[in-house]
Amino acid sequence: MRFSVKDAKFFKSCVDAIVSLVDEGSFVATKEGLHLRTMDPSQIAMVDFRLPATALDKLDVDEKSSATLNLVDFSKILSRSRAGESLEIVLDEKDAKLQLTFTGSSKRVFKMPLLDSSTAMPKEPNVPFDAQVKIQGGALKSMLQDAGLLSSHVIFDVSEHQFNLEAKGDAGDVKTETMKDSDSLAALDVKKPSRSMYPFDYLNNITKGCPDDAAVNVHLKSDAPIKITYPIGDAQLTYYLAPRVENE
Repeated sequence: MRFSVKDAKFFKSCVDAIVSLVDEGSFVATKEGLHLRTMDPSQIAMVDFRLPATALDKLDVDEKSSATLNLVDFSKILSRSRAGESLEIVLDEKDAKLQLTFTGSSKRVFKMPLLDSSTAMPKEPNVPFDAQVKIQGGALKSMLQDAGLLSSHVIFDVSEHQFNLEAKGDAGDVKTETMKDSDSLAALDVKKPSRSMYPFDYLNNITKGCPDDAAVNVHLKSDAPIKITYPIGDAQLTYYLAPRVENE
């Protein structure tokens, strides 16, 4: 496996969106591009990352190659990327290491060990969602921050004409109502009204890497996993998060 990107900071932003939820995972390279899908340690959340070959400056891979990494350490190395630097990543299977080369005004080479992995890639949940909300990333993150002030859990509630975010805690309650014709909503497609509760910390980590101007797709079904997708450049991030059954 050998691939390169012209903008090292772009690739860093992609990995940051992954490492906010999981601390290790396997990148799989094929002719189509890069793919990672893994569960968080608690097994209640999943991230699926895809970067197409067209977004890479170069991709050299046989039929299929994979590298399992400590993503926290990987992110720390990528955080050393500088403006204007390109990045080349090479898998050295013989020495079980991944080599990262940053090239700008100088060349810097980092090597990190691979992890052993016998875990198969988890299957993507197959949920027949009842509602889809398309909203600006900045707007969604702002709603979540309001909710997080008052509760450790956030309620998503969607009907034919309205998308609501609610939180109820000892410190108080908050409800953000967004009508279908709001500028922050690009689409609201509801087959059936849906309402579910999810942990704030996970939602915050899932949306942390989302650009404010990105279009976020939120797929909902009452008391079922939520699906959240958004792009970072040409990369696509998809997350699933299990619900908490709401007691009222």
